[in-house]
Amino acid sequence: MSMIDSGVAATARTELAAAGALFRSLGDPIRLAIVRLLADGERRVVDLTTELGLAQSTASSHLACLRGCGLVVGRPEGRQMFYALARPELLDLLRAAETLLAATGEAVALCPNYGAAASDVTAAEGRVCDE
Repeated sequence: MSMIDSGVAATARTELAAAGALFRSLGDPIRLAIVRLLADGERRVVDLTTELGLAQSTASSHLACLRGCGLVVGRPEGRQMFYALARPELLDLLRAAETLLAATGEAVALCPNYGAAASDVTAAEGRVCDE
C-alpha cells in the first residue's frame, strides 16, 4: 500500500470511528428502549425505571452513556432532571433501522456475532457502555 493509500485508509477509519461509536451506543437493548421512550417526550429516571422495570442505577448508567455520546440531554427542574433526545435526527435513524430490520427478517436476530444469542452473553457479562 502506498503512502497515499494508507493516508486515505487512515482518514476513512477516523471518519468511521464516530459512526462506530454511535452504533455501539445504540447497540444495547436497554438504551434503545430508553431512546424509544424519550422519542415520545421527556422522562425522569423514575419514569424510566417504572416503565422499563429497571433499577435506578441501571437507568442512570445507560442515560450517562447516552448523554456522553451526545444523544440525550438533561433539563433540571427543581430537584429533578428531565431527559430528552438531543437530536431529532435520531428518530430518522431509528425509523431507517426498523425498515432495514423488516427487510432482513430474522437474519440480524440470528447473526452469530450480534444476534439474540450473542446479546445473552453480553447481558450475562454485565456490560453497560462499551467505550
